[in-house]
Amino acid sequence: MSRIKELEELILHHKIHYYQGKPEISDAKYDKFEDELRSLDPDNKALKVVGTTALSNNKVKHARKMLSLEKTYEEKGLKSWMKDREVVSTYKLDGVACSLIYENKILTLAKTRGDGSYGENITPKILWVPNVPNTLSSKETIEIRGEIYCTEADFFHLSNEMVSMGLEKPTSQRNIVAGFMGRKENLELCRFLEFQAFDYVVDGRPLKTEMEKFKQLKELGFQVAEVELHKDFTSIRPAIKRAEDFMSTGEYQIDGLVFSFNDLDLHDRLGHTAHHPRYKIAFKFQGESAVTKIKDISWSISRNGYLTPVANVEPVELSGAKLSRVTFHNYGMVAQHNLKTGDLIEIIRSGEVIPKFLEVKKSSKNKFEIPNKCPSCNSKTIIDDIRLLCSNQDCPGRNKESILNFIQKIGIEDLSSKRLDELMSAGLVKNISDLYHLKKEQLMELDKVKDKLASKLIGTIEESKKADLTTFLSSLGITGGAYNKCEKVVSEGYNTIAKIKKLTVDNLMNIESFAEKSSQDFLSSLSEKFPLIDELINVGFKFSKVVEANTRLSGKKICITGSLTEKRSIIEGKIREAGGIIVSSVSSSTDYLLTNEASSNSSKFIKANKLNIPVVSENGLVSLLKEKAS
Repeated sequence: MSRIKELEELILHHKIHYYQGKPEISDAKYDKFEDELRSLDPDNKALKVVGTTALSNNKVKHARKMLSLEKTYEEKGLKSWMKDREVVSTYKLDGVACSLIYENKILTLAKTRGDGSYGENITPKILWVPNVPNTLSSKETIEIRGEIYCTEADFFHLSNEMVSMGLEKPTSQRNIVAGFMGRKENLELCRFLEFQAFDYVVDGRPLKTEMEKFKQLKELGFQVAEVELHKDFTSIRPAIKRAEDFMSTGEYQIDGLVFSFNDLDLHDRLGHTAHHPRYKIAFKFQGESAVTKIKDISWSISRNGYLTPVANVEPVELSGAKLSRVTFHNYGMVAQHNLKTGDLIEIIRSGEVIPKFLEVKKSSKNKFEIPNKCPSCNSKTIIDDIRLLCSNQDCPGRNKESILNFIQKIGIEDLSSKRLDELMSAGLVKNISDLYHLKKEQLMELDKVKDKLASKLIGTIEESKKADLTTFLSSLGITGGAYNKCEKVVSEGYNTIAKIKKLTVDNLMNIESFAEKSSQDFLSSLSEKFPLIDELINVGFKFSKVVEANTRLSGKKICITGSLTEKRSIIEGKIREAGGIIVSSVSSSTDYLLTNEASSNSSKFIKANKLNIPVVSENGLVSLLKEKAS
């Protein structure tokens, strides 16, 4: 199989250069590659790619209509549609819908949605898309539906390739995908696109649920969206929040979520209208956009060593908030759009999320610049694909961000960023495990730290060793290791460190919401954390038993403000054990504000009252923890 893959890549590589008039090898040598691949895998798609020009875009009828989706922009509309049924959610990709037909194991046809009844034949283009399987194990006639899209990284490389070919530079990921589906030349550029499957159509296959369908798609070799099962509405809000965050920080573009009833028999019973299926609905985010000017671009170091660009812009109001900063994801985004001081840019904000850059409306005459030195340690920066990397593995800024992330996630509330700076400057903390070797006497040598504060800090650090396994894993800074992802891993039975260390990509891909790439990234990053995990276990970390919660707080978002009688980390632990979700700020999706103050001038308290969010005290929380979910 490795030789087949190698030959496939060699053939496609040399076809690209041949079609661009830049052959790297002789025709005879190329023919030998094809002959060898044909003997090993006669149906390989690399052998089917003919030319780089589409001869025609003939219309092809869909055996089953490819319908649009009903949309809602409000949670109450989603709740009304869902009722008490189980649903499955996936991200709604902002790309182009596509249908793939496989007959007798082989991909024979690819077509766009078109008008729903007829689509355009795009088979020559799909043959270039690298993650579309050429053959399947089943001999049945199978239709796979999904979305063609372009990731941020691929868009960066595609843009450079098009400019080098003398073609017009693309302006957006969504537009270039749609453009390629109508393009008749340079089809080899479709190798920068990806396909994500979301539907599986075959006669006689006894599938009962939507979750089984996604599992089958994975087993057939397709990349699928991150899938999440919701048994009731309590887990919907956290999923919406994660999708909002992904809109601002994710590696590809989405514009909402798609919800489907999990029961496939219900799909058949509900049927569809002339426009949309009744068993699916799209939850979309209403975005508000505005044009503003970049005042300057600042760069900060992240815990993984990459430099993150942030634009300081002229203040503009969006979704009820005055904004003056816009995050640019990475070096690639800044370079792709030639972003610089003085540019007029359009930004968009959906709900409570960080504003997102859309496009340059007017480019200034200022010089485009990127930092050649790390803002933290002054070391040389290195362009690493679409990111800018600090060359210093021991960069203090990178190290601090990693430790600070751990402190915040593990719940050491009394240790601020400023205090951490002091500890690091004094040489008392160089890495995460050093926190657990601190002595009271050492802390009292710091500025304004007396006996009481030192004792409290040592106590809080010691208490954090009692974290549950999910919280512990999510605090390590694992790539793709947010709390909800770690929670799914633990709840699937990987509930000890020994089991965690034996995880494989296949294990993770069988867990809800893990796709192949996210599984690989998670495991690669996790393995790098093994020495740290061992160090933390050696200093006394013990993991409390995880139980499935069934309380009034299950799935509820709780924000905490003001002083508490019990340690905050302990209270947060109780909330999480009850199935609650700790949030750092008050928003329209917050369910409770926890505070002992009857009245307060704090911004959280004021906003909670304005949004009619229930305010509960510690005593009120105790009652909620005891109540079972209705």
